[in-house]
Amino acid sequence: MSFQSLTSTVARTGIAAACAGALAFSLVGCAGGSSSSASSSSAQSTTPASQIETQKEGGAVTFTDSTGTEVTVENPQRVVACMGSFAHIWELAGGTLVGASNDAFSDYAVTSNAQQVGDFSALDLESILALDPDFVIMTSAGSGRPGAASQTELADSLRQAGVTVACFTVTTFDDYLSMLKTCTDITGRADLYQQNGTAVADRIAAIKAQVPQGASPTVMAGITYSGGMRVQGSKTMVGGIVSELGGTNISDSHPSLISDYSVESVIDADPDVILLVPMGVTGDAAQQSLEQNTAENPAWANLTAVQNDRYRALDPKLFVYKPCENWDQAYQEVFDALYR
Repeated sequence: MSFQSLTSTVARTGIAAACAGALAFSLVGCAGGSSSSASSSSAQSTTPASQIETQKEGGAVTFTDSTGTEVTVENPQRVVACMGSFAHIWELAGGTLVGASNDAFSDYAVTSNAQQVGDFSALDLESILALDPDFVIMTSAGSGRPGAASQTELADSLRQAGVTVACFTVTTFDDYLSMLKTCTDITGRADLYQQNGTAVADRIAAIKAQVPQGASPTVMAGITYSGGMRVQGSKTMVGGIVSELGGTNISDSHPSLISDYSVESVIDADPDVILLVPMGVTGDAAQQSLEQNTAENPAWANLTAVQNDRYRALDPKLFVYKPCENWDQAYQEVFDALYR
């Protein structure tokens, strides 16, 4: 793929600016679960969903969510999900919704006969309460949008109104798997955990088994947007997959790249592979941003990844939005970029 082809690909697959917040959530990730009775105690730190354990007693499920709040829920019937990916996960677990954030309908095609309760970064509290929910699934991550209220602030108001709320942090596949397990424990659908969870894990394991022994390509994974480039670290979704597949993120040895991208630092690191995710940009803005941050520097052409044609534009449907039951496709796409 020529560099011009890459920039055209990024431009064609650019996503509306509204996705900017969705990326921030997908990098930090979060979702909630459970209804009927909940306790309070919340901690300031967030816990990845992969570290959340559930306990069942009778029909009730109890777990501690990502904010440190212990939640007990039993057979919830009126569930509201405040992020599109979480609405989708709840349906993958066999649940139905009475309400969901707008992106659940535009980006995840939820099938429940549910009402929209606002953008995930600007939820309408009155709309949520009007649905008389018995369980609200929320995120403890920030929206990434200046001036936007966090969902945790709204969660406090809902709890004061007697509504059960829970948050999950979902950044990695293990986080997704754990959240799905909690949701299927609540719905009683172990078969759907097998179908949408463990079967996906098996496919990912098969991909990992193909990693060449001793391989450790250096990788720069970056998000391109109208304001420039954001390099991804090993704790992000893309960077995490790179690490799991044997790659080494250059941000590990050049951490300043995460907060302060510069072509010079990339040239100094000279990665074997460059992965780019177009996000929050469209058309000419995508191409112009990419060229300004890469090709306009003459030294870019001397990078190992460029000379060896090892740079790829990743599918934003898998890397901007949460891939959910398609996590194996995300792993496969990164594997192909690293080794094929």
